[in-house]
Amino acid sequence: MNAFIPCKGKTACRDDGERCLTCGRSFAEIEQTRKMIDALAEFVLAQGYDNVGEFTVYMADKVVKKVKHRRETGRSLEV
Repeated sequence: MNAFIPCKGKTACRDDGERCLTCGRSFAEIEQTRKMIDALAEFVLAQGYDNVGEFTVYMADKVVKKVKHRRETGRSLEV
C-alpha cells in the first residue's frame, strides 16, 4: 500500500510531466482528488450547511470506516 502525502500547495509543486515531484502523486490522482473535493463543496453549498466542519468530520469518519470494512472483507477495489 502507498501512503498519502498531502499537497504542499501549488507554489511547492514541481513536476516531471506526469507527477508532482514534491508529493509523488500522479496528475491524474491530483485531478481526481480535486474533483471529489469540488463535488463535496458543491453539495455543502447546495444543502446550505452552516456547520461545514462537522460535515467534513462526518464524511472523513465514514470513509475511514468504509475503507476498513472493505479491506477486512476483501472488497478493497470495489467502488
